[in-house]
Amino acid sequence: MSKAVIKKGEVVFREGEMGNCFYQIEKGVAGVYIHYGEPDQQKLTEMTAGQFFGEMAVIEAWPRSTTIVAETRLYTVKIDEKNLNEFFKEQPDQILALMQQLGERIRSLTAEYEEVKGFIREKKEAGEKKDGFMAKWKKYRELSALAKKNAGASQEDVITMQNFGKFDAAPTQVISCDKGQIIFREGDTGNYMYAVHGGSVGIYVNYGTVKETKLTTLYSDSFFGEMGLISDEKRSATAVAEENNTTLECIRREELQKIFENNPLKVDMILSHISHQLRRLTRDYMKACAEAAEDN
Repeated sequence: MSKAVIKKGEVVFREGEMGNCFYQIEKGVAGVYIHYGEPDQQKLTEMTAGQFFGEMAVIEAWPRSTTIVAETRLYTVKIDEKNLNEFFKEQPDQILALMQQLGERIRSLTAEYEEVKGFIREKKEAGEKKDGFMAKWKKYRELSALAKKNAGASQEDVITMQNFGKFDAAPTQVISCDKGQIIFREGDTGNYMYAVHGGSVGIYVNYGTVKETKLTTLYSDSFFGEMGLISDEKRSATAVAEENNTTLECIRREELQKIFENNPLKVDMILSHISHQLRRLTRDYMKACAEAAEDN
Protein backbone atom coordinates (compact mmCIF):
# COMPACT_ATOMS: atom_id res chain seq x y z
CA MET A 1 0.00 0.00 0.00
CA SER A 2 1.14 3.54 -0.69
CA LYS A 3 -0.18 7.09 -0.95
CA ALA A 4 -0.77 8.40 -4.46
CA VAL A 5 -1.47 12.04 -5.33
CA ILE A 6 -2.92 12.55 -8.81
CA LYS A 7 -3.00 15.94 -10.54
CA LYS A 8 -6.26 17.43 -11.77
CA GLY A 9 -6.99 16.21 -15.31
CA GLU A 10 -4.62 13.25 -15.10
CA VAL A 11 -5.83 9.82 -16.25
CA VAL A 12 -5.37 7.28 -13.45
CA PHE A 13 -5.96 4.29 -15.73
CA ARG A 14 -7.70 3.62 -19.02
CA GLU A 15 -10.55 1.40 -20.10
CA GLY A 16 -9.29 -1.94 -21.41
CA GLU A 17 -6.03 -1.96 -19.46
CA MET A 18 -5.17 -4.83 -17.15
CA GLY A 19 -4.79 -3.79 -13.53
CA ASN A 20 -2.90 -5.04 -10.50
CA CYS A 21 -3.97 -2.32 -8.08
CA PHE A 22 -6.98 -0.29 -6.99
CA TYR A 23 -7.51 2.95 -5.10
CA GLN A 24 -9.42 4.42 -2.18
CA ILE A 25 -10.07 8.16 -2.30
CA GLU A 26 -9.01 10.16 0.75
CA LYS A 27 -9.79 13.58 -0.74
CA GLY A 28 -10.91 14.86 -4.12
CA VAL A 29 -13.19 13.80 -6.96
CA ALA A 30 -12.62 11.15 -9.63
CA GLY A 31 -14.62 11.02 -12.86
CA VAL A 32 -15.67 7.64 -14.30
CA TYR A 33 -15.84 7.55 -18.12
CA ILE A 34 -16.35 5.15 -20.97
CA HIS A 35 -14.66 5.85 -24.32
CA TYR A 36 -12.75 8.74 -22.78
CA GLY A 37 -11.27 11.08 -25.38
CA GLU A 38 -13.40 9.65 -28.20
CA PRO A 39 -16.36 11.28 -29.96
CA ASP A 40 -18.80 9.11 -28.02
CA GLN A 41 -17.17 9.78 -24.64
CA GLN A 42 -19.64 9.44 -21.78
CA LYS A 43 -19.24 10.31 -18.11
CA LEU A 44 -20.97 7.72 -15.96
CA THR A 45 -20.51 9.10 -12.45
CA GLU A 46 -18.15 10.73 -9.96
CA MET A 47 -16.49 9.19 -6.92
CA THR A 48 -15.49 10.98 -3.74
CA ALA A 49 -13.79 10.45 -0.36
CA GLY A 50 -14.08 6.96 1.09
CA GLN A 51 -14.98 5.30 -2.18
CA PHE A 52 -12.93 2.69 -4.05
CA PHE A 53 -12.25 2.52 -7.75
CA GLY A 54 -10.48 -0.07 -9.90
CA GLU A 55 -11.19 -2.88 -7.45
CA MET A 56 -13.00 -5.19 -9.89
CA ALA A 57 -9.94 -5.53 -12.11
CA VAL A 58 -7.97 -6.75 -9.09
CA ILE A 59 -10.66 -8.95 -7.57
CA GLU A 60 -11.41 -10.75 -10.84
CA ALA A 61 -8.20 -10.14 -12.86
CA TRP A 62 -10.34 -8.56 -15.58
CA PRO A 63 -9.57 -5.61 -17.89
CA ARG A 64 -10.54 -2.15 -16.67
CA SER A 65 -14.14 -1.42 -17.68
CA THR A 66 -13.84 2.37 -17.45
CA THR A 67 -11.35 5.23 -17.56
CA ILE A 68 -10.76 7.15 -14.32
CA VAL A 69 -9.80 10.82 -14.48
CA ALA A 70 -8.92 13.14 -11.59
CA GLU A 71 -11.55 15.91 -11.69
CA THR A 72 -9.71 17.69 -8.87
CA ARG A 73 -6.37 17.06 -7.23
CA LEU A 74 -6.87 13.53 -5.98
CA TYR A 75 -5.41 12.08 -2.78
CA THR A 76 -5.63 8.29 -2.65
CA VAL A 77 -4.41 5.12 -1.02
CA LYS A 78 -3.11 2.75 -3.69
CA ILE A 79 -3.64 -0.93 -2.85
CA ASP A 80 -1.60 -3.44 -4.85
CA GLU A 81 -3.02 -6.87 -5.52
CA LYS A 82 -0.27 -8.51 -3.47
CA ASN A 83 -1.03 -6.22 -0.51
CA LEU A 84 -4.82 -6.66 -0.48
CA ASN A 85 -4.82 -9.00 2.51
CA GLU A 86 -2.45 -6.70 4.39
CA PHE A 87 -4.81 -3.79 3.74
CA PHE A 88 -7.76 -5.77 5.14
CA LYS A 89 -5.69 -6.95 8.10
CA GLU A 90 -4.82 -3.38 9.05
CA GLN A 91 -8.34 -2.07 8.35
CA PRO A 92 -10.81 -4.98 8.68
CA ASP A 93 -13.79 -2.61 8.52
CA GLN A 94 -12.88 -1.98 4.88
CA ILE A 95 -13.88 -5.56 3.94
CA LEU A 96 -17.54 -4.75 4.50
CA ALA A 97 -17.09 -1.21 3.10
CA LEU A 98 -15.82 -2.63 -0.20
CA MET A 99 -18.60 -5.22 -0.34
CA GLN A 100 -21.19 -2.53 0.38
CA GLN A 101 -19.88 -0.33 -2.43
CA LEU A 102 -20.20 -3.21 -4.88
CA GLY A 103 -23.65 -3.92 -3.48
CA GLU A 104 -24.74 -0.31 -3.96
CA ARG A 105 -23.73 -0.54 -7.62
CA ILE A 106 -25.77 -3.74 -7.94
CA ARG A 107 -28.82 -2.04 -6.41
CA SER A 108 -28.49 1.01 -8.64
CA LEU A 109 -27.98 -1.03 -11.80
CA THR A 110 -30.86 -3.34 -10.88
CA ALA A 111 -33.15 -0.29 -10.78
CA GLU A 112 -31.87 0.77 -14.23
CA TYR A 113 -32.37 -2.78 -15.53
CA GLU A 114 -35.96 -2.86 -14.29
CA GLU A 115 -36.56 0.49 -16.00
CA VAL A 116 -35.31 -0.89 -19.33
CA LYS A 117 -37.48 -3.98 -19.01
CA GLY A 118 -40.45 -1.72 -18.32
CA PHE A 119 -39.64 0.26 -21.46
CA ILE A 120 -39.53 -2.97 -23.50
CA ARG A 121 -43.00 -3.81 -22.22
CA GLU A 122 -44.13 -0.32 -23.28
CA LYS A 123 -42.86 -0.98 -26.80
CA LYS A 124 -44.82 -4.19 -26.99
CA GLU A 125 -47.92 -2.27 -25.91
CA ALA A 126 -47.44 0.42 -28.60
CA GLY A 127 -45.84 2.74 -26.06
CA GLU A 128 -44.46 4.95 -28.81
CA LYS A 129 -47.35 7.30 -28.17
CA LYS A 130 -46.47 7.84 -24.53
CA ASP A 131 -44.64 10.93 -23.34
CA GLY A 132 -40.89 10.48 -23.15
CA PHE A 133 -40.82 7.34 -25.29
CA MET A 134 -38.43 8.71 -27.93
CA ALA A 135 -36.07 10.17 -25.32
CA LYS A 136 -35.80 6.80 -23.61
CA TRP A 137 -35.39 5.00 -26.93
CA LYS A 138 -32.52 7.34 -27.86
CA LYS A 139 -30.85 6.73 -24.47
CA TYR A 140 -30.95 2.95 -24.86
CA ARG A 141 -29.82 3.16 -28.47
CA GLU A 142 -26.72 5.12 -27.42
CA LEU A 143 -25.96 2.69 -24.59
CA SER A 144 -26.40 -0.24 -26.95
CA ALA A 145 -23.96 1.29 -29.43
CA LEU A 146 -21.38 1.75 -26.70
CA ALA A 147 -21.83 -1.85 -25.57
CA LYS A 148 -21.21 -3.15 -29.10
CA LYS A 149 -17.79 -1.47 -29.10
CA ASN A 150 -16.93 -3.58 -26.07
CA ALA A 151 -18.45 -6.80 -27.39
CA GLY A 152 -15.20 -8.68 -26.87
CA ALA A 153 -15.33 -8.24 -23.11
CA SER A 154 -17.42 -11.15 -21.84
CA GLN A 155 -17.28 -13.55 -18.98
CA GLU A 156 -18.68 -16.96 -18.12
CA ASP A 157 -21.81 -17.04 -15.98
CA VAL A 158 -20.28 -19.37 -13.46
CA ILE A 159 -17.19 -18.82 -11.33
CA THR A 160 -15.50 -22.03 -10.28
CA MET A 161 -14.28 -21.53 -6.74
CA GLN A 162 -11.01 -23.41 -6.86
CA ASN A 163 -9.62 -24.77 -3.61
CA PHE A 164 -13.01 -24.37 -1.94
CA GLY A 165 -12.05 -27.26 0.36
CA LYS A 166 -9.57 -24.95 2.07
CA PHE A 167 -12.55 -23.04 3.45
CA ASP A 168 -13.36 -25.93 5.77
CA ALA A 169 -10.42 -25.13 8.05
CA ALA A 170 -12.47 -22.79 10.23
CA PRO A 171 -16.13 -22.86 9.16
CA THR A 172 -18.77 -20.69 10.75
CA GLN A 173 -22.25 -22.11 11.48
CA VAL A 174 -23.05 -25.10 9.25
CA ILE A 175 -26.59 -26.41 8.80
CA SER A 176 -28.07 -29.42 7.03
CA CYS A 177 -31.39 -29.10 5.19
CA ASP A 178 -33.90 -31.67 3.99
CA LYS A 179 -35.36 -31.62 0.48
CA GLY A 180 -38.05 -28.93 0.23
CA GLN A 181 -36.88 -27.02 3.29
CA ILE A 182 -37.09 -23.24 2.84
CA ILE A 183 -33.80 -21.53 3.72
CA PHE A 184 -35.21 -18.02 3.44
CA ARG A 185 -38.22 -16.45 1.77
CA GLU A 186 -38.61 -13.60 -0.66
CA GLY A 187 -39.24 -10.49 1.46
CA ASP A 188 -37.35 -11.78 4.52
CA THR A 189 -34.48 -9.80 6.01
CA GLY A 190 -31.21 -11.13 7.39
CA ASN A 191 -27.60 -10.01 7.68
CA TYR A 192 -26.07 -13.23 6.37
CA MET A 193 -25.36 -15.22 3.22
CA TYR A 194 -24.67 -18.88 2.52
CA ALA A 195 -22.00 -21.07 0.95
CA VAL A 196 -23.17 -24.40 -0.45
CA HIS A 197 -20.96 -27.26 0.76
CA GLY A 198 -23.12 -30.12 -0.49
CA GLY A 199 -26.45 -30.84 -2.17
CA SER A 200 -28.31 -28.21 -4.17
CA VAL A 201 -30.45 -25.10 -3.67
CA GLY A 202 -33.19 -23.74 -5.92
CA ILE A 203 -33.70 -19.98 -6.18
CA TYR A 204 -37.28 -18.87 -6.93
CA VAL A 205 -39.40 -15.76 -7.26
CA ASN A 206 -43.09 -15.89 -6.31
CA TYR A 207 -42.45 -19.27 -4.70
CA GLY A 208 -45.60 -21.24 -3.93
CA THR A 209 -47.86 -19.08 -6.13
CA VAL A 210 -49.21 -19.49 -9.65
CA LYS A 211 -46.47 -17.10 -10.82
CA GLU A 212 -43.67 -19.21 -9.33
CA THR A 213 -40.51 -19.01 -11.43
CA LYS A 214 -37.27 -20.87 -10.84
CA LEU A 215 -34.28 -18.63 -11.52
CA THR A 216 -31.45 -21.11 -11.06
CA THR A 217 -30.13 -24.14 -9.20
CA LEU A 218 -26.96 -23.80 -7.12
CA TYR A 219 -24.61 -26.66 -6.31
CA SER A 220 -21.51 -27.18 -4.16
CA ASP A 221 -18.96 -24.35 -4.21
CA SER A 222 -21.63 -21.65 -4.76
CA PHE A 223 -22.62 -18.60 -2.73
CA PHE A 224 -26.08 -17.05 -2.43
CA GLY A 225 -27.90 -14.41 -0.38
CA GLU A 226 -24.97 -12.00 -0.51
CA MET A 227 -27.12 -8.86 -0.59
CA GLY A 228 -28.40 -9.76 2.87
CA LEU A 229 -24.83 -9.82 4.12
CA ILE A 230 -24.11 -6.42 2.59
CA SER A 231 -27.23 -4.54 3.66
CA ASP A 232 -30.55 -4.90 5.46
CA GLU A 233 -32.66 -4.91 2.31
CA LYS A 234 -35.30 -7.59 1.88
CA ARG A 235 -34.54 -10.85 0.10
CA SER A 236 -35.39 -10.67 -3.60
CA ALA A 237 -36.02 -14.42 -3.94
CA THR A 238 -36.78 -17.61 -2.02
CA ALA A 239 -34.10 -20.25 -1.49
CA VAL A 240 -35.17 -23.91 -1.17
CA ALA A 241 -33.10 -27.05 -0.53
CA GLU A 242 -33.54 -29.46 -3.45
CA GLU A 243 -31.85 -32.52 -1.97
CA ASN A 244 -31.75 -34.18 1.40
CA ASN A 245 -28.61 -33.40 3.40
CA THR A 246 -28.01 -30.12 1.57
CA THR A 247 -25.19 -28.63 3.64
CA LEU A 248 -24.85 -24.88 3.98
CA GLU A 249 -22.41 -22.59 5.77
CA CYS A 250 -24.01 -19.46 7.19
CA ILE A 251 -21.75 -16.41 6.86
CA ARG A 252 -22.83 -13.44 8.98
CA ARG A 253 -21.87 -9.80 8.60
CA GLU A 254 -20.43 -9.50 12.09
CA GLU A 255 -18.22 -12.54 11.51
CA LEU A 256 -16.39 -11.21 8.44
CA GLN A 257 -13.35 -10.07 10.40
CA LYS A 258 -13.03 -13.42 12.16
CA ILE A 259 -13.47 -15.25 8.86
CA PHE A 260 -10.73 -13.15 7.29
CA GLU A 261 -8.36 -13.81 10.17
CA ASN A 262 -8.88 -17.57 9.90
CA ASN A 263 -9.12 -17.87 6.14
CA PRO A 264 -8.48 -14.84 3.88
CA LEU A 265 -9.20 -16.97 0.81
CA LYS A 266 -12.86 -17.21 1.78
CA VAL A 267 -13.22 -13.43 1.89
CA ASP A 268 -11.43 -13.15 -1.45
CA MET A 269 -13.95 -15.57 -2.97
CA ILE A 270 -16.94 -13.71 -1.50
CA LEU A 271 -15.62 -10.50 -3.05
CA SER A 272 -15.11 -12.29 -6.37
CA HIS A 273 -18.66 -13.62 -6.22
CA ILE A 274 -20.19 -10.18 -5.56
CA SER A 275 -18.03 -8.58 -8.26
CA HIS A 276 -19.08 -11.27 -10.72
CA GLN A 277 -22.75 -10.66 -9.90
CA LEU A 278 -22.24 -7.01 -10.84
CA ARG A 279 -20.51 -7.91 -14.09
CA ARG A 280 -23.26 -10.34 -15.06
CA LEU A 281 -25.95 -7.76 -14.26
CA THR A 282 -24.08 -5.20 -16.38
CA ARG A 283 -24.04 -7.64 -19.29
CA ASP A 284 -27.78 -8.36 -18.92
CA TYR A 285 -28.51 -4.64 -18.69
CA MET A 286 -26.62 -3.95 -21.91
CA LYS A 287 -28.46 -6.77 -23.66
CA ALA A 288 -31.75 -5.27 -22.52
CA CYS A 289 -30.64 -1.86 -23.83
CA ALA A 290 -29.93 -3.45 -27.22
CA GLU A 291 -33.42 -4.94 -27.26
CA ALA A 292 -34.97 -1.64 -26.21
CA ALA A 293 -33.06 0.18 -28.98
CA GLU A 294 -34.39 -2.04 -31.78
CA ASP A 295 -36.68 -0.42 -34.30
CA ASN A 296 -40.27 -1.64 -34.19
